[in-house]
Amino acid sequence: MLNTLQRILILCKTYPSPSSKYAETSCVAGMTEDGKFVRLYPVPFRLVSDDQQFRKWQWIEARVEKANNDHRPESHRLFVDTIQCDAGPLRAGKEGWPRRMQLLSQLPVFDDFAAVQAARVADGTSLALLRPSRIVGLDITPIKNADWTDAEKQKLLQLQQQGGLFDDDDESKQIRLLEKLPFDFHYRYECMVDGQAVPYRHKIVDWEAGALFRNLRRKFGAAGWEAPFREKYERDLPARDLLLLLGTIHRFPDQWLAVSVICPPRPQPDDQHQEKLF
Repeated sequence: MLNTLQRILILCKTYPSPSSKYAETSCVAGMTEDGKFVRLYPVPFRLVSDDQQFRKWQWIEARVEKANNDHRPESHRLFVDTIQCDAGPLRAGKEGWPRRMQLLSQLPVFDDFAAVQAARVADGTSLALLRPSRIVGLDITPIKNADWTDAEKQKLLQLQQQGGLFDDDDESKQIRLLEKLPFDFHYRYECMVDGQAVPYRHKIVDWEAGALFRNLRRKFGAAGWEAPFREKYERDLPARDLLLLLGTIHRFPDQWLAVSVICPPRPQPDDQHQEKLF
C-alpha cells in the first residue's frame, strides 16, 4: 500500500507507552473497506487534536503508507494530520452488532492459536482474530516497577515542554502525565483441538482494560477494584461470543499479545443471520 487515502474501521487501541520520538504512542489496529487488517503505529493518540481522536468501531479516513522500518505486512505509517473521523462509532446493541459482525466476516477467524502461529510462519500474518473455546481465567500480576523511570517521565513530558506538535492552534493544551498501569493482565483460555482442550495464555494490552482498571480504582480504591474488574473479564465478557484480536510484538515477532477483546452477543437459535456470519 503506497501513500494512499484509506477508510479504516478502528478495532483496537493499545494502552499508550512512552516514546522517545512521540512522547507516548499507541498501536492501533483496524480493517480497510476491502477487508484487510491494518496496523497503524506509532499513534500519539492523546496528543492529536480532539476532532481526530477516534474510538473503537469508528470509521476514519486518512493517508497511510507501508512502514519502512516494520516488515510485518499489516504495519503502516499513519499521517496524523490527515485523519478525518466519521460522526461516531458504529452502533452496538441488538441492531448494531449484526452490522459490525458482517464487516468482521471479511476477516478469517481462527479456532486454535497454533493455527495463528502457522499463518505467521507461512505468510507473515501478525494480526489475527481467534475464538477461544473457553476463557479459563484472568491472571492479575503486579509489575516490578509501578512508577515510570526518570527517562520514561522525560519522554512523556517532552512535547509539553517543547509545545504541541500536533495541535498548533492550541499551544496551551496540556496532556496529563500518562498513568502507568501497576498490573499486567493475562487471559488464560483453551482451544479445542481434535477433541482435546489445549491451554494458552496471552497478555491483554487493550486500552479498554487499562481504562477500566483506572476507573474502578478511582471508584472503589486500591482494595476494591479487583472484584468488579474480574467480574467484567471473567464472567461478563466470556458470557458473550468472545473473540481475541491478537497482534505480534515488533521486536519479538513470534510473541503475541491480546490487543483487543471483541464481544458480540452470542447468536440465538432463531438468529440465523448472525449464525451464518462466521
